[in-house]
Amino acid sequence: MSALTTLDGIRDIKVYQYKTGYRFSVDALLLYDFARMRYVRNIADLGAGSGIIGLLLARKYPEARVKLVELQESLYGLVLKNISLNELDSSVEAELADIKHVKEKFEYMSFDMVVSNPPFRKPATGRLSVGQERAIARHELALKLSDLAGAASHLLKARGRFFMIYHPERLPEVFDELRQSRLEPKRIRFVHNSSGAGSKIVLIEAVREGRPGLKIEKPLFIYCEDGSYTEEVSAMYGDGR
Repeated sequence: MSALTTLDGIRDIKVYQYKTGYRFSVDALLLYDFARMRYVRNIADLGAGSGIIGLLLARKYPEARVKLVELQESLYGLVLKNISLNELDSSVEAELADIKHVKEKFEYMSFDMVVSNPPFRKPATGRLSVGQERAIARHELALKLSDLAGAASHLLKARGRFFMIYHPERLPEVFDELRQSRLEPKRIRFVHNSSGAGSKIVLIEAVREGRPGLKIEKPLFIYCEDGSYTEEVSAMYGDGR
């Protein structure tokens, strides 16, 4: 595409990414794998970045319509190119929009599934990423947790499901915000780099107007002792690595 981008991919999806901007990580694959529903007609990816998660889900649910919502114009331009690159123009659309304003952009209760890999560091915590693009993607500079929960609740049909990835330290806050937006946490899975490491990521599923009752799945380990991916993560890649 240009000297400023690289062409990367996961499974059968390829995406252009800026060399020095926000780039997807294994988090995208973990969230894609965690997001499971029997029947899906409409999917929204809030804060789509390069579009990798939504594009993966479009392959997973070929009958579904997918909306990729991105705030930053530089990333939005990549999303448009990546949709065409993967020949998914008939089922995937991009929307340049602020997640805080989805109520003005999308019909109420019109999606079965909403996914998001949102910024989870508060502005005063953690080292700020180099460059505004990565800083916005990783810190709550343009999006608060309450705004995200409210947007997901607006979009989801009754019993629709919201899937997100977040920092375990903020799990109580996440649960509070989700419940205030009528999203009941139903399933979580803690992710660890290795069997001897603490969890730095948690995968969360919440159901709009769901009944109380939380399932905690077995922990997910990314790496073996020799630094290679575990069998489970290798299977997620789907390429025999």
